[in-house]
Amino acid sequence: MTTFDEREAAFEKKFAHDEELRFKSMARRNRMLGLWAAERLGKSADEAEDYARAVIRADLAEPGDEDVYRKVRGDLPASISDADIRAKMTELLAVAVREVEGERK
Repeated sequence: MTTFDEREAAFEKKFAHDEELRFKSMARRNRMLGLWAAERLGKSADEAEDYARAVIRADLAEPGDEDVYRKVRGDLPASISDADIRAKMTELLAVAVREVEGERK
């Protein structure tokens, strides 16, 4: 294997690793967001888990965060602002990334 081939393989491996971390972090963020929203909706523990799964499934509708945002925004009362929801999404993504990275070590 040439140096170029080794380098290419290393880049491909890093890309695959980064994508796996991104996928796991987003799924974890979506679950936490679903649980957060379920709490504000007054759902029971079982209902909260079901709702969190629904939020995770919502992420499959289209690329990006807007499908998840629309799901949660559509279910939460107007007293919770758009900015609050987006801030919570950002906060929980940071938490999820730290957790996923911690599991990899």
